Amino acid sequence: MKVLFGAKSCGFGPVSKLAGLARRLPRHDRVFTGTGTALDFARRNADAFDRILACRPDGDAPQGLVADCDYVISVMDEELVFQAVAAGRPVMMVDSLFSFWQLSDSPRRIAELCLPRPRGGLPALRRRLSGLTVHERKYAAHLLADTSIVQNFPGVPERMAETARLGKDRVHLSGPIVDEEALQGVAADQGPGSDLLINLGGFKNFLLGPGTHDEYLRLFSKWVPDLLADQRGFGSVSVCCGGFADGREGRVSVRGRTARFHCPSQRDFLRSLATARHCMMTPGLTSLHEANALGRLALCMPEQHYGHIFNYESLAGTAFHRLGCRFADLIDGYGVPADDFAGTAAVAEHVGRLVEDNDAYARFRKRMNERVERYLAVGDDERRAGAGELSGLLAGPPFDDVVAAALPAAVGAGEER
Repeated sequence: MKVLFGAKSCGFGPVSKLAGLARRLPRHDRVFTGTGTALDFARRNADAFDRILACRPDGDAPQGLVADCDYVISVMDEELVFQAVAAGRPVMMVDSLFSFWQLSDSPRRIAELCLPRPRGGLPALRRRLSGLTVHERKYAAHLLADTSIVQNFPGVPERMAETARLGKDRVHLSGPIVDEEALQGVAADQGPGSDLLINLGGFKNFLLGPGTHDEYLRLFSKWVPDLLADQRGFGSVSVCCGGFADGREGRVSVRGRTARFHCPSQRDFLRSLATARHCMMTPGLTSLHEANALGRLALCMPEQHYGHIFNYESLAGTAFHRLGCRFADLIDGYGVPADDFAGTAAVAEHVGRLVEDNDAYARFRKRMNERVERYLAVGDDERRAGAGELSGLLAGPPFDDVVAAALPAAVGAGEER
């Protein structure tokens, strides 16, 4: 069978989940289509797919590709779901942020636009949904898809109950959605790795990107050399981020201590995560689940965007939250609207001012050092307990079992190509 795979180009979280899912279906003709960071990640991890195709300039799948496929799997890309529905192709929506989507309109009103499935082609469907916000279109994609898989997180069970009341009962709860095959190939006893791994994620969304509102990258490119100067124990530091790909790699040395800025493949990244003495990461859910799967409690880095604030605050009461860093504690006068778009823009503005203000940056550096030292003081047993605490909070049915139950029999059984 020909299975079409696509993921939202928003950092590496969605597409890394897609790659893990594709590796679970090796007997099919696995075609990936995408753009931006999703396309970059797929090309760097090409073993997960049989073919990799760039989207058209308008962002849609190549002409005729959706209609020519037997099944479509989308990770958080609502537009691919709409294309599949319009083409009459069965489609699955996979989502790790189901509880995050902010709805201005009522869920029932959105359901009226989607259930039962509207007739007509793609232009007609898009006209019908044109009054919805970006977040509401994500929600609509779940209602339109044949089936959905949603990763557990605070608020997800309640939203699942809501969609069931609206008449959509093919939403399946899953535990961590991670690339199990890649994780199983990483042995934590491979020997010493770097002293510190810093994971800044894919760094790409509707506003942020390398060369476009990249204040966050500029801040931490400035801070890491200062960290080398301030912390003698970090002889080797690996800074991983999509913002350091494609010619943007770099290396800096301070007092004999070295930091490398780069964008490794998924397997190389996981190997580094497993073997580094200490870990820091932004509060993206994929990063969080990958660290937990390897038994690592990382120091939570300050947020890049509003979604990170939502993730971090949803985990209040955990060791991850208590130890973590947030800009509200690091930047004087910091305030962010509780809105994905306006909040993200506000984060970038605050960080931009911080980079340019020497006094404010000096205070930020001192406060970050205090939090790093507090994290370093936490022993191995406490770190394992903190990782276990998160694992218990985010637990759910094994993803493999959920996939097997959600996929049509022909797809799950892996019919010959």
